[in-house]
Amino acid sequence: MRRREFITLIGCGVAAARPLLARAQQPASPVIGILNSQTLGTYAERMAALHRGLKEGGFVEGANLAVEYRWAEGHDDRLPALATDLLHRRVKVITGLDSTAAVLAAKAATATIPIVFAIGGDPVRNRLVDSLNHPGGNITGFSSMGNELGAKRLGLLHDLVPQASTVAALVNPANPNAESDVKGLQDAAGSLGLTLKVFPVRNDIEIDAFFAAVASERIAAFLTAPDSLFLGRSQQIVALAAHHSIPGIYESRNYVDAGGLISYAADGADGWRQAGIYVSRVLKGEKAGDLPVIQPTRFALVINLRTAKALGLTVPPNLLALADEVIE
Repeated sequence: MRRREFITLIGCGVAAARPLLARAQQPASPVIGILNSQTLGTYAERMAALHRGLKEGGFVEGANLAVEYRWAEGHDDRLPALATDLLHRRVKVITGLDSTAAVLAAKAATATIPIVFAIGGDPVRNRLVDSLNHPGGNITGFSSMGNELGAKRLGLLHDLVPQASTVAALVNPANPNAESDVKGLQDAAGSLGLTLKVFPVRNDIEIDAFFAAVASERIAAFLTAPDSLFLGRSQQIVALAAHHSIPGIYESRNYVDAGGLISYAADGADGWRQAGIYVSRVLKGEKAGDLPVIQPTRFALVINLRTAKALGLTVPPNLLALADEVIE
């Protein structure tokens, strides 16, 4: 082979190998784990919000980010194993969403991998963080403080259904916030002159039994304590409330969009967006424990007038004036 041809051949080989070499030298995308006690279908809107937050922070799944999803499908007892599995995937961050139980499972699994949550409960009371302003450790995130609004919701329900002397509460006893939720509701009921009857509910069958019992005992109104179990079954709950003609107030507007009567809550989707931003900041090197827990600055009262009419209720003018949104 002539010398010139040999040099040309070597040059072409190096040029051809250069793209392969460049690809090989590109750093692998970071991997985050998402841990939730329910199913994707329940949280499609909020998951989209989480990804908007990640994008705002510069991370897009499939481009420069990989995501491992773990859904417990309503079985909280699966959460510890799912959290441990995420550790085996070498995730850089675990995101525990809409379930204190999921975050507790992640916390039990690791004290070093950062955890970013988006939950409704008080993270200080549940011993997830040292304080809201200075979380410490490896955990931070967004809390809608939805479990702290039980007294407010009960008061709104009393304004809407003043003839109700007894109110039923749908509570999941497995929820880490259940005991404090019930105490807060009992204190609020006492101050309003109401009787609160608590029904422990853990699954679909017990949800059916709850409404059958409320109808049988002629309890005039009910409320749901915040819980991903109930949110995952919002269609079932709203349908049963309509079937038995029982007015209820909910901890998420998802119920009202599905035909429920009234809700009072922070914007859960925006909380997930902010959690996505926090995940991005942690991936860029910030310490989770240095990022203050985000709290909502605005709560929305949403009333479904169509449902009120179907229940034979007249919404008081003062309540309509307070409403942030009225569905007609």
